[in-house]
Amino acid sequence: MATLDEIGQEKQRISERLARIDVERTKLADQLSELEITERVLTRFGGSADTSERRRRGRPARTAPAASPQRAPQRRARGGQQAAASVSLSDATLQAVKAHPDGATANDILNHLSRELGMTVRPNHLGIALQRHRRAGRLENRDQRWYLPASAQREQSEHAAMTG
Repeated sequence: MATLDEIGQEKQRISERLARIDVERTKLADQLSELEITERVLTRFGGSADTSERRRRGRPARTAPAASPQRAPQRRARGGQQAAASVSLSDATLQAVKAHPDGATANDILNHLSRELGMTVRPNHLGIALQRHRRAGRLENRDQRWYLPASAQREQSEHAAMTG
């Protein structure tokens, strides 16, 4: 009977150890998921995180093709970051409307922002900025076109006459 007792004790010890390991595994899985979330947030909002070790599941990490030494390195514009740092979307929107004295459609403004200022703007964000200017009285919307209010156009022409 001693062997049955020993077997029972061994089973009990192993099941307790298994329970502890399972708790530790759950805790480590939670930590891993939190780290992956943090890494995604950092990469999305400008931090640099090493993504090569993170790719445990899902798609394999993309590898960049080796560029030949004769070619210049390729530049990728990412959302107009340089222009966005110098001019806010709000100011750029007013600038784009001023550049169209006969009124500007939302597409005209989007084209101006991308062509002249190098900004990539989502249409809904542009709409929000335009409506904010309209509510503040800085812009008017007539016949699907955006205009500076008459008072702002007069001030602009007077300022141009004084400086010019």
